Amino acid sequence: MRELTYAERPAVGDADGMLILHHGRGADENELLGLADALDRVHRLHVVLPRGPLTFPDLDGYHWYGVREVGYPEPETFQVGYAALCRFHDEIWNSSDIPPARTVLGGFSMGTAMSYATGLGTERPRVAGILAFSGAIPTVASWAPELQTRAGMPVLITHGRTDQALPIEFAHRARALLGDAGLDVNYLESAGGHEVDELAIGQAIQWLAGVLR
Repeated sequence: MRELTYAERPAVGDADGMLILHHGRGADENELLGLADALDRVHRLHVVLPRGPLTFPDLDGYHWYGVREVGYPEPETFQVGYAALCRFHDEIWNSSDIPPARTVLGGFSMGTAMSYATGLGTERPRVAGILAFSGAIPTVASWAPELQTRAGMPVLITHGRTDQALPIEFAHRARALLGDAGLDVNYLESAGGHEVDELAIGQAIQWLAGVLR
C-alpha cells in the first residue's frame, strides 16, 4: 500500500508518458490539478499528484519538510519527506508500467525542491526531465545532487524576478550548477512573483512536448 495520499488523472488512451507534480508548501495534492490540465490539455499523459507527508502545528496544509531558512530544509524532516517520496515514485512506476525514462518530475516552490531532490538524488533512477516552477535545489547536509549521470537531462527552470517568497537568485544558482554539469537547461525568467504565470505555462507546454514525444 502506498504511504502517500495522492490524486491521479489518467491519460486518454495509451499514455505517452507520466507527469508527477509536487505541490508547494502548505497545500495538498489538489493544488496543481489545474496546472496539470493547462500543461496537458489533450490528456496524453498519466498525471500523478502526491500529497506531502508532514503537518506542523500552527501551519496550514501539508509539507514535504520543515523550513528554518528559505532554500535550506530542516535535515530530519527533509529525510522523512524525501524517503517517502522516493518510495512513492518507485511504487507508481512499478504499478503503472511507465518507466522513469518516460516520466517528468515537476512542481511548484517546495514541490520543485522535491523534484530536484528525487530527480537528482544519488542512486535514484534517471528520469526524462525536471520541470522547476519557482523553486530551488535544496541545500541540506543529508543530501547532495548526483550530476555526473545526468548529463544531457532536460530541465526547464521558470522563475519570477519579483518573487518575494523565493528570490530569483535561487533560480540563477540552479541554472549555473546544472548547466555547468552538462544538463540540458532551458531557463525562463519573467517579471512576475511567486507564481506559475501564462508565460511559464506556454514554455512548459512546448518543453513537455519535446521531452515526452
